[in-house]
Amino acid sequence: MTLKLKSAVLWLAGLTLLAQVAIAALPFNLNGQSDELPTLAPMLERSKPAVVNIATRSQVRVQDNPLLSDPFFRRFFDLPPQQPRHRTTQSLGSGVIFDARQGLVLTNNHVIQRADEITVSLVDGRSFQAEVVGTDPATDVALIRIPAESLTALPLADSDKLRVGDFVVAIGNPFGLGQTVTSGIVSALGRSGLGIEGYENFIQTDASINPGNSGGALVNLRGELVGINTAIFSPGQNTGNIGIGFAIPSNLVRQITDQLLEHGEVRRAYLGVQMQDITPDLAQAFNIEASRGAIVTHVVPGSAAEQSGLQVGDVVTAVNGTPLRSADNLRNFIGLLVIGQTIELDVIRDGQSQTIRATVLENVQQRGSSEAHPRLAGATFGDMEPDSPYYGSVSGVVIYSVNPGSPAWESGLRSNDVITSVNRQAVDSLDSFKPLVLNQSELLLNIVRGDQAMFILLR
Repeated sequence: MTLKLKSAVLWLAGLTLLAQVAIAALPFNLNGQSDELPTLAPMLERSKPAVVNIATRSQVRVQDNPLLSDPFFRRFFDLPPQQPRHRTTQSLGSGVIFDARQGLVLTNNHVIQRADEITVSLVDGRSFQAEVVGTDPATDVALIRIPAESLTALPLADSDKLRVGDFVVAIGNPFGLGQTVTSGIVSALGRSGLGIEGYENFIQTDASINPGNSGGALVNLRGELVGINTAIFSPGQNTGNIGIGFAIPSNLVRQITDQLLEHGEVRRAYLGVQMQDITPDLAQAFNIEASRGAIVTHVVPGSAAEQSGLQVGDVVTAVNGTPLRSADNLRNFIGLLVIGQTIELDVIRDGQSQTIRATVLENVQQRGSSEAHPRLAGATFGDMEPDSPYYGSVSGVVIYSVNPGSPAWESGLRSNDVITSVNRQAVDSLDSFKPLVLNQSELLLNIVRGDQAMFILLR
């Protein structure tokens, strides 16, 4: 599965890479003589059993013309009740065994997203049905579990110690060919602003990554996991791999996984500001020389930003000493922090530079489940958070989670959907949503999902 994203970034729906590294550790003896050739085979023999193939199957509701989904339209023309139509979709991906004792497998959220059935296949030929432990769509990390014994897990490396130029190897299931290995180096670190995920801090590599590698392993020459292969960059829709691939760093994966295991979800750090990019005109208006950074346009009452003393009109130029490129750059940085962590913000206020310390808090928004309609059971709804990509452009209620197999799931609702109207009445908050769904025999929901809008009829 490949999806064209911003700047022609292509998602991978699962498949990984085989590899033969040209130069790794040379097996020469002290006299410089050896009958052995340079090889990564011993490392790969240890690592490959920890990389799995993932196949998913989903029932997708076929969307008809929105008018045909409108119960008022059908009654007016005396049409019979509409019967939902579905089609079966399949996709392939990869995964990495994270905990052999508990059968925990790491993969990308987009590999198993909306899947009704997840099958994990091991290199020894065994296959198991997997259950979802937790997902974090904002970073594209998912954790699933299989009821298997005698598994091999990959140890996690400290990805903060990676350097540009380090050798890496990608292992996965590209194009459904079966387990494959490719090699390369770390091309860049800390890549963000690509528009692939909500929060980005990618490892860039030239190890060949292709559709199907999503969720597979990026390992160092010791066979330690340094990243989860996630996406490729391609200038054209059918160009394929051109040596620019992206992986989620292992330290971020560890942070997300710890929260999924403890809470079942990720509790994200929150500063509590809205910002916009600095421009030459704004820099002139604020009488500053900064060409990069972000201007504070709103401070949420009671937030960490207010407690730290940030004010509207402050220009943030750096975080923890790292220059700030844009407002999105700050949002990304904050979203990847641990709740309770203290940061230093370099700020220009009234032409004067100063440093402000802020301790990020948990973003506690109003959320709740809805039993007002039987087809909504299993979903959690809530008000839109200020750091949502829809904030300020779309009004509605966010679906924060949907239990697979629940009535809400069967109705076609999915995590991160935004409900903008119920029975053609606008929704702008959880408080306005609840009375609209109470004691209704039918619900016509207008939903925004990604860059698409649709109607879903619930009976």
